[in-house]
Amino acid sequence: MDAVLYDLRGLKCPLPVIKTRKKLTAMPSGAMILVDTSDPLAVIDIPHFCNEDGHELVSTEKTERGHRFLIRKG
Repeated sequence: MDAVLYDLRGLKCPLPVIKTRKKLTAMPSGAMILVDTSDPLAVIDIPHFCNEDGHELVSTEKTERGHRFLIRKG
């Protein structure tokens, strides 16, 4: 299954988590989303959000302008 790219660069905490949560709510279970962020706190916030909401953090990657997270909806 292809992942949906969700560009949240430029947004500050807590917006990346809020917007990711809202986007995942509209997606079917098992769907994949690729979240791009530039907020340095996202490396703490996104894994915590996945853990709390029961989603799988498949991978985390440092990018030139921030981080990219691959998440599978739980």
